[in-house]
This record gives sequence, C-alpha cells and structure tokens, in this order.
Amino acid sequence: MYRTHTCGELRLEHCNQEVTLSGWIKSVRKFGSITFLDLRDRYGITQLFFNESITALLDTNPLGREFVIQAKGKVIERSNKNKELPTGDIELEVSAFSVLNKSEIPPFTIEEETDGGDELRMKYRFLDLRRDPLKRNMELRYRVSRAARNFLDSASFMEVETPMLIKSTPEGARDFIVPSRMHQNQFYALPQSPQLFKQLLMVAGYDRYYQIVKCFRDEDLRADRQPEFTQIDCEMSFIHQEDILNTFEAMTKHIFQDVKGVVFEEAFPRITYDEAMRDYGNDKPDIRFEMKIKELTTMLCGADATMPHEFGVFKDAESVFAVAAAGCSEYTRKQTDELTEWVKRPQIGMKGLVYIKVNVDGSIKSSVDKFFDEEKLKQIAASVQAQPGDLILLVSGERNLTRKAISELRLEMGNRLGYRNPDVFKPLWVVDFPLFEYDPEEKRYMAMHHPFTSPKPEHLAWMMDESKYGAIKANAYDLVLNGTEVGGGSIRIFDKQIQERMFKALGFSEEEAQEKFGFLLSAFEYGTPPHGGIALGFDRLCSLLGGSESIRDFIAFPKNNAGKDMMLDAPGPIDDKQRKELGL
Repeated sequence: MYRTHTCGELRLEHCNQEVTLSGWIKSVRKFGSITFLDLRDRYGITQLFFNESITALLDTNPLGREFVIQAKGKVIERSNKNKELPTGDIELEVSAFSVLNKSEIPPFTIEEETDGGDELRMKYRFLDLRRDPLKRNMELRYRVSRAARNFLDSASFMEVETPMLIKSTPEGARDFIVPSRMHQNQFYALPQSPQLFKQLLMVAGYDRYYQIVKCFRDEDLRADRQPEFTQIDCEMSFIHQEDILNTFEAMTKHIFQDVKGVVFEEAFPRITYDEAMRDYGNDKPDIRFEMKIKELTTMLCGADATMPHEFGVFKDAESVFAVAAAGCSEYTRKQTDELTEWVKRPQIGMKGLVYIKVNVDGSIKSSVDKFFDEEKLKQIAASVQAQPGDLILLVSGERNLTRKAISELRLEMGNRLGYRNPDVFKPLWVVDFPLFEYDPEEKRYMAMHHPFTSPKPEHLAWMMDESKYGAIKANAYDLVLNGTEVGGGSIRIFDKQIQERMFKALGFSEEEAQEKFGFLLSAFEYGTPPHGGIALGFDRLCSLLGGSESIRDFIAFPKNNAGKDMMLDAPGPIDDKQRKELGL
C-alpha cells in the first residue's frame, strides 16, 4: 500500500510504530548531515527526519517542492515541538523513501499567503487548491452541503434531479444557449433555476422536493456572481408562507450550529420590504448595526418644505436622506473630505455631501452654516435622532439614486467604524415584496421575482385592475444575512386562470404564454396543490460562513470576472467540422 496513515493523523501514541506516509513535499530544510522535510496531504502536515545515512542519498536523488513521495520509518517524539501543528509533537524518522513523481517548480508558493496573483492562481487552480485556505474552504463547502442534506432528509424531503438541457424561458437574466446537432437551428437553454420543474413535481405529488443544483445565468459578473452557481433548491405542497419560513429558518439554524457552532436562540427578525427600504435604503439590510436612514425630503425640499432656506442643493432636489454616525463628530476636515469624494465616485453618483457635527458640548457645526442657523441645524439633528458626539451625513438628488447612495454610505460607515464583523451573524426575513415593478424604458410592469409568484390573497382581486398593479404585494420572502441575500422564494400561483392573468399583466399574448409556458398551464388543469418554495444561494452562504465577500474561493474551479476559465481557456472556438454538424 502507498500509506498506512495520513499526514494529519499521527500523534504521540503512535511513537515507535513503523508507518508509511505518502504526499507532497511542502518544504525541505537541510542542516549539514541531516534533513527535515514537511510532507503534506489533504489531511495535514507531518515532519520527516532524514538522518545522516538517508540524507546522503539526497545528494544523488534531490527532492524538491511538490514532489510526490512515499516515506517509510518509525514515529518518534520531536525535540522541538510545533504547537501550531496537530502533528507537531512527533516526526517520522525515515528509513526509506521513493519518489512517486517529480514536480516542476510551482509558479507560486503553495503557502497560506501566496505570491501568485488571481489570474495566475486561477490558471493553475489545481495547485492553488493545495493551499490550506482553499482546502479549508472546500471542506466548509462540503460540511454545509452535508448539514443541509441531513436536515432536509430528516424533514422528509426527497432529492430529485431535474434536466440541464431545457427550453429557453424568460426568467430575468439571459440564458446560456446550446445548439442541437440532431435538430438543426434548434437550441436548448441551460436552466437559470429548476423553477418550473419543481412546480411540476408538486403537481406530480412529490410534496417535499429538494436539490443542490447547478444554475446558469449569462449576466455581468462581480465578486459574488458566477455564470454557473449552486442553489439549495426546495419546494413544498399544502403549505402557507409561515410553513416555509419556519422550515428553512430551522434548516439555516441547523447549518450554522453544525458547521460553525453558532446557535441562534431567538426567531429571526422579520421586516417588510417597505420597512427595509425606509430604514436601510435596500431590500437586504445589514442589521449588525443600527444607523437607520432618515428621510428629510418634506423638511428640506421644495416649496412645501417645513424649514425655509436658501440652500439650492436641497431646494431643487427630489429627495434628501441622512444617517447619523455615532461618535464621529470629531472627524477632521480631511476625513469629511474623503467621505465627500467617496460619494462622488461613479459607482455612487452623488454631486456632494453635507455634514453636520453634533459636538459633545452641545454645539453644532456644519458644512452649510451659511444657509442654516444653529436652531435649524438642531431641528435636523432631532429629526434624525442624533446624539451629542454624532456626525450627520446628508445626500440629495433623484430619489432612487439618492436612496441607493445613502444605503451604500451607511454600509461604508459601518465598515470604517468596525461594525461589520464577519464573525458576527445577523439573519432576518424580508417579506411582503411588491408583486410588480414598473420598467420606464419598456413602459410596462415586470415581475419583481418571477411570473409564478402569487399575490397576497387580499390583493388577488387587484390583478384585474392595472391601475392597482403598483400596490399589489406578493407572497414572497427573502432570507438576508449580514447585508446579503442568501435565499429567496414565494408561494406560487397554482390556479390556471390566475397564472394566465399574470402572464397578461406582464405583456404576454395568449399565443406567447402558450408557446413558452404551455406545459405548465396544461399541468395546472390536472389538480395542482397549493405550493411554495425557496432557493438558497449555496456558494454565497458558504462564503459568508467562511468570512469572505467572494464566492469564487468557495468554488473548486470558478470563472474569473470576465466569465473565463483561465485553466481550461474556455470559452473557446470550435472547429469547422463541429460548426457544420451544428448548422452554425
């Protein structure tokens, strides 16, 4: 056999045993007539000790980093113990060794901290995966998967696989298209999600379904997006929204306890979409810290402003929003200037920033003293509930842009003040989303989630009145963790007439709806149960549990930010023969 033990297994109780190890050479340290070598495998590192006679063999058979070797010998106690290693109390006194495979010099050091850039490490991902940080990430990913499966199995969910080659359907993002050789000029699409199939499984009577499944979306990428990603996809029949929230809150708690040892004693908070937008400026609030947003539009803007002033920036703005940063009244001019430049960045899009310092002694100083006397500034401070020692930050402009800017500024202040500790976890549910959102460019309503989301029962009648579309609330919910959406779902439409009405509201003709979703409408004629579900972003959940903002380091073989696989050099061209076969 190649090994009797792994490189992370040996302890003092194994002393004087004859063992065989196999692995990769992490480092070689030669001290005169003796040599020490660190041997690494998936399980850990063991130090090998080569005495004078064995070291002499290295002159004719030199060993290098990342060589794969087999070493036999006796386990002995180390004289200079390494408390940083689980195997640090022992070493293997080598009596014989053999090189199983040599290695070129790696293009970067395979250590905790490496000297390789992102693109280089992605090109040699098989080497990067040998590094301990990546190994820990892959182990965490496996533990999350195992915990989710164990919970869902205990709750009577059945794992069912669904097809990867499907029909292109409008679900929000662009599809990846696959040409068919057997059906010239016909195309499959890779699924953006198993949404339609899991609903069909509910029609089929499989009342508790799950799948840890690959999904594909051809969209612009960033740190937390990949063209192919993984979901924990779930659906249940004969349930209400409360059943879904309770079930998957329990699953999330189970995952955290099993993987991180984190126990959530209390129920996850719940807030409505409207409350999230009002208090945090977005629908995925980070509630690890307060600093709620306050709107001052009525007070400061337009002819009806309750506080007359000559400051044109406010007077001409559509909206004004503010946050109070606790304990920041001592910010220097340099610091406030940095914040001003920060909001002027193209990603934020503001023309400037107004600040008001509520000093500890009760006095007030601002960047708009010329336009607001102290009494008016105190009224603003009171409206945002600022305390002595706080710094009030205000932005103004077009409503949606300004609300997004104040939301980002709140998060930036949270970062600067150390409030966004990745080791602190604050989950919550956001509920009661709008069913529709209006697209001014296309001049029509779009589904905020997807076309199969059910309206609230009390708003069902409003589906017949287009003037009320903007007020209809959906039976939809998102699971949010530390300012990141980790899951989303809804109670589904299960009545054919309501589903047809939904398609009509979204601008589909009867012919278009039949062409794209005829199979679903047909299924709804054969006894469809009430049902609903949720999909959790598996990669994103893993990255949050691992304390990272990027999902890429929790995927074994990811794409870069341009959607390219640097290791395989994909996507790439196909030859003329393949093109001809595909009719391209």
